[in-house]
Amino acid sequence: MKVSRDNMRDSQSMMGRRRLMWLGTAICASALAACQPERINRGYRPKPGALAQVSEGMSKSDVESIMGSPSTKASVNLNGDSYYFISSVTEGRAFMRPTEVSREVIAIRFDQQDLVTSVAQYALEDGRVININSRQTPVVGQELNILQELFRGASKGGSNIGLGRKF
Repeated sequence: MKVSRDNMRDSQSMMGRRRLMWLGTAICASALAACQPERINRGYRPKPGALAQVSEGMSKSDVESIMGSPSTKASVNLNGDSYYFISSVTEGRAFMRPTEVSREVIAIRFDQQDLVTSVAQYALEDGRVININSRQTPVVGQELNILQELFRGASKGGSNIGLGRKF
């Protein structure tokens, strides 16, 4: 009887190890899946070869039939209209902020008679960052994080622990 009990214990411990192994495998697979970047395409997606069909002197209606509707049009029409076809690709991982990895802007400019005068293609490297509204109020003085404020207060004898600044 003692032999069968030992065999039973061995088989139970073996099953426990297998379950633990499967659980570990599932956790590792979940962690790896969470690290995969999520790729999001936004905006205009041109048909293959569409841009090559657009040439100078072409009418605005011909451009619309080839390229489709533009993402945006020029708001000021001084020397003619402009069409902009904008697309971007962003990547984000898990709960981190997504970053833009690719951007393409196709600018088609027209003259007063709505004929194409120029076609330009811009990428992410051609752009400039313009901070229109940072939503941050500038503060004059030294900026401290919470640990610096706590240690600053503790080094002064604890009289203003947690406040760091005198008001």
